Amino acid sequence: MAGFAYARLATAVSSAGGLGFIGAANDMEILKTQVEEATSILAKTDEMRDRNVEDSTLPIGIGFLIFIAKLEEVVKVIRKFHPAAIWLSCPGKTEDFGIWAKELREVSPHSHIWIQVSSVATALEVARLSKPDVLVMQSSDAGGHGGFPGSGLVSLVPETRDALDNAGFQSIPVLASGGISDGRGVAAALAAGAEGVVIGTRFLASEEVDMPAKEYLEAILEATDGGVTTARSTMFDDVKGPSFWPAGYDGRALAGASYKEHLAGSGIEEIRQKYKEAEKGQDKGFGGERRAPIWAGAGLGLVKEVKSARDIVWEMRKEAKSALEKAAARLEGSRDV
Repeated sequence: MAGFAYARLATAVSSAGGLGFIGAANDMEILKTQVEEATSILAKTDEMRDRNVEDSTLPIGIGFLIFIAKLEEVVKVIRKFHPAAIWLSCPGKTEDFGIWAKELREVSPHSHIWIQVSSVATALEVARLSKPDVLVMQSSDAGGHGGFPGSGLVSLVPETRDALDNAGFQSIPVLASGGISDGRGVAAALAAGAEGVVIGTRFLASEEVDMPAKEYLEAILEATDGGVTTARSTMFDDVKGPSFWPAGYDGRALAGASYKEHLAGSGIEEIRQKYKEAEKGQDKGFGGERRAPIWAGAGLGLVKEVKSARDIVWEMRKEAKSALEKAAARLEGSRDV
């Protein structure tokens, strides 16, 4: 969530008992400013005051798109701030995960390395190559960018867990990502074998998120039937100009006017021109016909109101527990049928 998940959101999630992340693309100056702000916020919280002397990490994570970020610049930031977790995703080639993990462990040995992938085969390759502390399994329902074609969460997570266990990687936790916007989704992921979940789209309607325009939030709250009203396509990157993303990645966003015209056969140059005109408006293209990409996952239809990040975390945890208890009760009842 580069550009959306900054210091306020990351620290609010961590303070609520989760682990909040600051998303970084390739601007290390913005990243340093945001991590410094997060450090200042956290200095006033119990999480920092109550830390063990041995725990020298900052209780937030930082995420990197490693195909575009420069490792030598990232190393400088990590050496200075020592986040609790370093999330690596979207390499130019899978082998890059190993190079990055090795370098970052050397400069911040207590930071946990999280690696995000989208297939069982890649998860096994990364486990052997990089020995990550956490594997984030991103399903095809995830908003924003990911590997394609991808697969659904309820098949991806258990198959990954079995494959890792059978290959001797039982100690690597698996987190589920994609389409989880309430506690029922959390419960489903846990039941599928995940040790935890990653939440993105739900926090687009948090009080602490950084929004590019109010129309972006309005689109999020108005959307229904999220698996249908969002789509995965490389067109969302092409609309601004030739995409800089490497092969093998697409992104899920709201299916606005640009996408619909693309499906109808309009040429990319015509679509780009309309986007450029819309971008000049006060709404930056997120309002009206919604020509600008509005990144969001398939769980979008469950996001109906703005809440604090703390309330979102606490409510999802409570809902997940209730959903698991209800499911267990149903199974117990079925024994008597």
